[in-house]
Amino acid sequence: MKVAVTGAAGYLGTNLLSLLAEQGHEVTAIDRTVPDTVAAPDATWVRGDVLDPESMRAALAGAEVVYHLVAVITLAEKNELAWQVNTEGVRVVAEAALAVGARRMVHASSIHAFNQYSCGGRIDESAPRSNEAALPVYDRSKWAGEVELRKVIDQGLDAVLCNPTGVFGPLDYSRPLSRINRTLADAARGRVPAMIGGGFDLVDVRDVAKGLLLAGEHGRTGENYLLGGSMISMLDLCRLAAGHGGKKGPKFAIPPKLVSGIIPALAPIGKLFNSDIVSKAALGALISAPSVDHGKAERELGYQPRPIDVTVRDLVAFFADPARLTPPGARQIA
Repeated sequence: MKVAVTGAAGYLGTNLLSLLAEQGHEVTAIDRTVPDTVAAPDATWVRGDVLDPESMRAALAGAEVVYHLVAVITLAEKNELAWQVNTEGVRVVAEAALAVGARRMVHASSIHAFNQYSCGGRIDESAPRSNEAALPVYDRSKWAGEVELRKVIDQGLDAVLCNPTGVFGPLDYSRPLSRINRTLADAARGRVPAMIGGGFDLVDVRDVAKGLLLAGEHGRTGENYLLGGSMISMLDLCRLAAGHGGKKGPKFAIPPKLVSGIIPALAPIGKLFNSDIVSKAALGALISAPSVDHGKAERELGYQPRPIDVTVRDLVAFFADPARLTPPGARQIA
């Protein structure tokens, strides 16, 4: 089958390409640049801009299924590029998919499209959405991107929406590593003496990639599917990584509300260093820590995420020797 993947060079894209390669699909991998590490060496790499309609129509030509992964992930309160890519970019890709006659589009949205601050401690597909102006830009933009997609669905596009929770695990060739993986890499080396409290629903990136494929095969048009894993505290998560790395884990957790109280003083310092780590968005999910019900994906798609300890074990092994988990046939581009 001919498939196209936007954001193919990214973290999730790398893992999705690996699965598509294993299944023997004819893949068009679309991104702004070709990565150094390729999980699907037989894919046809095409440079494309999700904000350029002509570029996307050319890139998607002939595709039967389109997986749209491109997003700007940020913890900042405001970010114009994130808003543009996460909203207009979704619309441009959806319209291009409709124009070239793709039979299905699978959109990788996010748990952040659901309002984690007013969900009553639990999120399923019927939970409140991130449509409040006071929410961080990533949350608002992911919801707005879904709104834009639904406009194209109303025009005749067959599309399914997936909402992963906190994504982590191998394969991660990002530089720098994703935020969670970066923290666990430090923990595996015994470099995390303490951790911020709170927790989050975390899911293996490989299970998200599999979930996207399942959504493409079995998902119902216009439906959202939460691709979650398990709730775990950041303290326990770092202790797992330290244990698999043969190191001592963090001894205690700092209450996130305590850190949240000093954000107004710390945020300007973060801006000076061009960092969004110290922000309301960075701690909001940890403080609210909603439980996530991914039962709909299990029932309708056959989605089954693996245990968190397995992901942490594999991730620490990947840090030690990436070749151990790199799919057969993957290669380095000179």
